[in-house]
Amino acid sequence: MAQQNKNTHAVVMGGSIGGLLAARALVGHYRYVTILEKDTFPGPGEQRKGVPQGRHTHGLLASGKDVLDRWFPDLSQELVAAGAITGDGIEKGRWFNEGACLTKFRSGLEGLLMTRPFLEERIRHRVVLLPNVEMKQGFRATGLAASTDGRRVTGVKGSEGEIRADLVVDATGRGSHTPQWLEKIGYSKPKEERVEVELAYTTRFFRRWHEQLEGDMLVVIPPLPDQKRGGAMLAQEGDRWIVTLIGHFGQTAPSDLDGFIEYARTLPAPYIYDVIKGSEPMSEPDTIRFPASIRLRYEKLDRFPEGYLVFGDAIASFNPIYGQGMSVAALESIELDAVLNAGTGDVARRFFRRAAKVVDIAWAISVGNDLRIPETVGPRNAGVNFVNWYMSKLHKAAHADTVPAMAFFRVANLLAPPASVLHPKVAWRVFLRNAARSAGLTNLGATKKSSASPTT
Repeated sequence: MAQQNKNTHAVVMGGSIGGLLAARALVGHYRYVTILEKDTFPGPGEQRKGVPQGRHTHGLLASGKDVLDRWFPDLSQELVAAGAITGDGIEKGRWFNEGACLTKFRSGLEGLLMTRPFLEERIRHRVVLLPNVEMKQGFRATGLAASTDGRRVTGVKGSEGEIRADLVVDATGRGSHTPQWLEKIGYSKPKEERVEVELAYTTRFFRRWHEQLEGDMLVVIPPLPDQKRGGAMLAQEGDRWIVTLIGHFGQTAPSDLDGFIEYARTLPAPYIYDVIKGSEPMSEPDTIRFPASIRLRYEKLDRFPEGYLVFGDAIASFNPIYGQGMSVAALESIELDAVLNAGTGDVARRFFRRAAKVVDIAWAISVGNDLRIPETVGPRNAGVNFVNWYMSKLHKAAHADTVPAMAFFRVANLLAPPASVLHPKVAWRVFLRNAARSAGLTNLGATKKSSASPTT
């Protein structure tokens, strides 16, 4: 941990998971860290008003889990002891793509499955125990305080007056007001990239029995370009399944139980339907809409005030079906720590450039896949079309071959750049498998499902 500067104060706007991780990265560099949250936090396991998406399926990718264990030693063990489900999500999961499930094998990518409130409450508990962290609830930020020349942000204006700080971090999420606040102090708004997906998703909890799915702990069925329906079902604490049924462009799962189950029956694979048709519902339904993935290109601005940063979903908000948001914020917290370890000068420019590389990976995955759906509104070019064609071939090869499967899962878990799926070793296997399929061959060097994790 870097030596603390005993004369500085950092403020983080937003007490959700992104804000908590930003604060954790700051504690080694500032004498005091204050987290400002407009909500009042509920009791353990309860939903928070300011996080409506908290009622729905969330994923903590392997990369995100690794970061949490770095910042909070033994957190994974604590979560599992409290009821979180752990295991190899590849060996114990059903990932349906291109007409069949990807092959199962021991990947070494250990996952943690739990509800969003369950995880957030335990991270918050760890953060507020840190000796130099203060949490202010019920504080609604209304703007930025700046120096007379506008070159530096000096604090946050809000419902309880002004709080001065040497560094202010906006971790308020998708609803961030930073673009408007920048204009008020003489700066340009960042360029916005937007991909219209018109997504709706409905979630319910069901009773889980461990013998269901032969012990598997998750199912992921992405929508198809011509059907636009999909779903995810994850084991959760309390012997429950969380089931989220999704649809694009007018396809919305009904709220009534019979309609919800019937919608599950229409998905490209039967696994979710087979479970919930005979399971006890344990919650009322909840539906939410997500119109578009949005990315703000702060790294491309020519001018940006000193003493200010934007973080997490306030930089980029992804289609939630890919489960990337929490893990991207976790990886950004590592980049923030690295930037501050190198000094406190020119922090914004250095951080935005490093954060952009994290966002690039997640953005390429989610947007690239969304653009397979013809109705999706976003930039298409020959490169996107080629990648989507290739990924279709890769998924077909991965039905039986661990090499392309592992390449895909490493990228999906933000552990490798998207270009890694084009590595010659992987591309050759993709070519061979698809050539064999075309020739009607089925035994081309079949890999054992219990094989050790391959490398790419």
